Amino acid sequence: MNQLLMKQIAILSAILGGILGVITLIPFIKTLSFMALILCVSTIVLVYMKKNDAIGIINTREGAVFGAISGFVSFIAFSIVFIPLVSIIGLIFKSYNTYGILYLLKASGFFVLVMLVIFIAILSALMNAFSGLVTAYVYEYLTGIKKEANENFEIEIDN
Repeated sequence: MNQLLMKQIAILSAILGGILGVITLIPFIKTLSFMALILCVSTIVLVYMKKNDAIGIINTREGAVFGAISGFVSFIAFSIVFIPLVSIIGLIFKSYNTYGILYLLKASGFFVLVMLVIFIAILSALMNAFSGLVTAYVYEYLTGIKKEANENFEIEIDN
């Protein structure tokens, strides 16, 4: 697979995860933005890249791989933005609505929090892999163009 394309997907996913990390602080839309993070970040990234012609024809396997990368990276970026912001807001306003993050840090420590984030990032990668697979399948179905299974074929020249 194209390494440059994977880096572009990772960067776009990290930016989107960071944005969703800030948006999730808003009480009225926190559930909606968190569910969008877990379920459909890969769809948003793949559609955006397809609209800007940054990605060509992809098959369902590539859609699943790109979705998994997108889901994992976006959740890690979300956690890097969201956890410190919630902790700071909880300490400043003495709020008990810190989603249990401060209690988890006091009771279990930083290692448990990191393991929890990695576990949920893997779950997000699985959900977004399916979402990316469905996105690639829908693009194949709508355009009617399928990517060849053997992409690295050799050209035969008749003498």
